[in-house]
Amino acid sequence: MQSVYQSVISLLFVFSSLQVHQLTEGCSCALTHPQDAYCNSDIVIRAKVVGKKLLRDGPFGTMRYTVKQMKMYKGFEKVQHVQHIYTDASESLCGVKFDINKYQYLITGRVYDGKVYTGLCNFNQRWERLSLAQKKGINHRYQLGCNCRIKPCHYLPCFVTSKNECLWTDMLSHFGYPGYQSRHYACIQQKEGYCSWYRGMTARDKTTINATDP
Repeated sequence: MQSVYQSVISLLFVFSSLQVHQLTEGCSCALTHPQDAYCNSDIVIRAKVVGKKLLRDGPFGTMRYTVKQMKMYKGFEKVQHVQHIYTDASESLCGVKFDINKYQYLITGRVYDGKVYTGLCNFNQRWERLSLAQKKGINHRYQLGCNCRIKPCHYLPCFVTSKNECLWTDMLSHFGYPGYQSRHYACIQQKEGYCSWYRGMTARDKTTINATDP
């Protein structure tokens, strides 16, 4: 009888260990080009996080961050001014953590019942870490390509299959995100509905490249 009891305890221990592992490793996100993150978000703002409060609603709770909005890039029709950002309190559930009174952040998210929610799978970055091209993309370029499709290429060969696609090859040339296309290029719709990678630079060095370059 004692051996049966010990076996049951062992099984429960293994099961609980698996559950804890699943919770701690529960958040996984697909790689996303910043343009897709912009286009698929309801809200895109630059803000400084000035406070936080843990709300006890659910097993892990929700973290409510108070923000000082510097600029709104997208979402005027959803929310006039963002004061609070909501996210899961647990990182295992894709909750995101912001430093308080330290940095300005680019924050993207979705709006539900008038509240802005974000998480680890959204594009949230310290503003000073963004490249100049990403900042210009957030300001105006990304919206020009929201009708385009950025097609990830994980293995060769890979090809575009329609005129509105740009081939995203960062996964081939870099070990992890972000890569060169993510930091420096936007997929913009050109004449006759064709989409291609665009890198805006100085007036004499503006470059439009085809869908398979860089």
